[in-house]
Amino acid sequence: MAVKTVFFDVGETLVDETRHWFSWADWLGIPRLTFGCVLGAIIARGEHHRRVFEVLVPGFDFEQAVRARGDAGDHYKIEPQDFYSDALPTLHALKKAGYSIGIAGNQPKETETALKVCGVPADYIASSATWAVEKPSPEFFAKIANVTGLAPSEIAYVGDRLDNDVLPAQKAGMYAVFLVRGPWGFLHARTPEATLASAKITCLTELPLVLNA
Repeated sequence: MAVKTVFFDVGETLVDETRHWFSWADWLGIPRLTFGCVLGAIIARGEHHRRVFEVLVPGFDFEQAVRARGDAGDHYKIEPQDFYSDALPTLHALKKAGYSIGIAGNQPKETETALKVCGVPADYIASSATWAVEKPSPEFFAKIANVTGLAPSEIAYVGDRLDNDVLPAQKAGMYAVFLVRGPWGFLHARTPEATLASAKITCLTELPLVLNA
């Protein structure tokens, strides 16, 4: 079946998370280079990215820290300048071409509001927090199929991670597009599993052509 809906991951797919991660470094009083290098090492080892906090601040309580930042008026947000330059133009191009657009990733609920405030042209916006299930769980991708009412083969999922995005989406029966971008993308592109993606791109503007191939 032809793809009718294109779903996107958020972090390092549509949104450059540099500001987000460095805001944590600043909050913790850790040099940005140190924070970034430790985060990269953790990603390269295949560990959960929040492990960076445990390594740099033993005994760190992430949820408590999020609340503390919120109490200080430092809430999670996505700002217009956080989007990769090809993100919004690609979403508009796909909409113009007749595709419906979805955005769903492992994100807090605030992401949904932030994306809407930024005027993202999406028909579906969801988060793991709202759905109470995270990638790479099969249930996450089943949720996508359920909200669209489409067969998995009619859905494309675009993401920068093989483990969380591409391989589980493909296993769910979707057209899985691997975007080589961000720390996970560049590291995962060097693995044999990268060849398993339905398509591999280095820029979102390649999507319309890939979907029509």
